Amino acid sequence: MKNNFFHYSVTNIYSKPSSNSDVSSQILYGEKFKILSKKNNWIKIKTSFDNYVGFIKKNKFNQNFKPTNKIYKLKSRIFQKINNKFLPTNNFLYFASGISIKKKIKNYIEFEKNKWIKINDTKKINHHETNFIKILKLFLGCRYLWGGKTSKGIDCSALIQIYFYYNRIFFPRDSKDQVKFCKKKVNKKFLKGDIIFWKGHVGICLNQSKFIHAYGPKKKVLIMPTNFTIRVIQKTAKLMIKKVSNIENY
Repeated sequence: MKNNFFHYSVTNIYSKPSSNSDVSSQILYGEKFKILSKKNNWIKIKTSFDNYVGFIKKNKFNQNFKPTNKIYKLKSRIFQKINNKFLPTNNFLYFASGISIKKKIKNYIEFEKNKWIKINDTKKINHHETNFIKILKLFLGCRYLWGGKTSKGIDCSALIQIYFYYNRIFFPRDSKDQVKFCKKKVNKKFLKGDIIFWKGHVGICLNQSKFIHAYGPKKKVLIMPTNFTIRVIQKTAKLMIKKVSNIENY
């Protein structure tokens, strides 16, 4: 199976070969994947970063791609160069997307034919961001979207995974797989970086008392007091904590 690289801003990954089926995740610009099978206008894919399997619509994809940079902004506007002027479009690349620089003019870089972004919106592909809080706080206020991975909408497990994806460190996509993958923490006191899992939900402690998560009932990414969050989830969803881990273990 050949490697393919996704070269559109973002698209949904569906659980079945139908746009009426559940959106299970999304794939971002520059992500590598393999095609497992084809059916009508759909292809079954397996993403290389996290081995995620699902369906996207059939299209033409790059097979030769070496990313040099990645997006280090919540979203980076795409420009077109017309008469030596860079004019903004209504399209964006999203955080952690990998690009390959074709040309550089002033403060702009071309990543596809006449598609430009500001170089200050990117970092080198091997840049490592150790401050997970800096990344997660970018998404504050973004709407909750089941299966989402961008500023247009993100779910609870993607909010945790996006930190690892930016750093190109393996971490599962769904909370049910994340909880199996993560090591249980022995110390019961909540600390910075503690990942708290419930059945079907996950978030992370910013410090001993504050907790950030993409929270469905509030329909957005927000910071809440940790102990208050635990009580609310127990009261409204009848869920107890399944496991606590820490982000520094990975």
